[in-house]
Amino acid sequence: MVTIGMDPIIVHIGNFALRWYSLMIMLAALVGVVWTWRAAKKAGIPGDYAFTLAVWGIPGGIVGSRLMHIMDQFSYYAANPRAMIGGEGEAITGAVLGGALGAWIGSKVHKLPFGRLADLAAPGLILAQFIGRIGCTINGDAVGVPTNGPLAIIYTHLNSFAPLGVPTFPAAQFEMAWDLVVFAALLKLRGRLKPDGALFMSYLAMYNLGRFFIDFYRVNQPWLFGLHQAQVITLLVLVVVVPLLVARVRWQRGMTAASAGQSQSA
Repeated sequence: MVTIGMDPIIVHIGNFALRWYSLMIMLAALVGVVWTWRAAKKAGIPGDYAFTLAVWGIPGGIVGSRLMHIMDQFSYYAANPRAMIGGEGEAITGAVLGGALGAWIGSKVHKLPFGRLADLAAPGLILAQFIGRIGCTINGDAVGVPTNGPLAIIYTHLNSFAPLGVPTFPAAQFEMAWDLVVFAALLKLRGRLKPDGALFMSYLAMYNLGRFFIDFYRVNQPWLFGLHQAQVITLLVLVVVVPLLVARVRWQRGMTAASAGQSQSA
């Protein structure tokens, strides 16, 4: 078993508390933006396109994350509506979808190649999620179900959000490991999948597939058909993204084959 006694709060300034979680989220956003900027420059795309999408994507991710959390805990927020504004509570599934939607809207407003930029950003986004989960590990949120397994994690600091002294399944850490697997797969597939947007859809499919199964070991309230909210959302993403990805890749291969045939006949 692993014991985590680290204080999740870095410093108190009056009534304000800076948590390691917040610092890691800011670092994750920076890594995602810088990765996309560098990848865009290497691909011959103006680097400022990455910052333009970030201006839309980051607020979209914040709003989506918060809205998804409120939906998940709606009974509490219905009784405490003032708590909807600010405070703790985010959902990574909402952050991913809200960020993607915000960036897509920004690409339409500024007439940017969303599919191409999304492909370049995909490895950086999953790496950013890995960094964010480091914050969750220190914070003691996203804890797993109680267990006595050898990999169980026990939180002991009073500022932790986890139940103190209770061995829990390392759900957040399993998700971090899956994030690295997805990161390695995206690097391997980079430049091989066509058309534009296929790598980004692969990122969505792979992450959500892993998250669906990992969530069985998370402490969450059943939301629909006995599944957690995150599991319902991940299933919906998979139902939409996987058929679309397969169809677009097959279409691209068909177009490539047809073009090659025309070249040979000429």
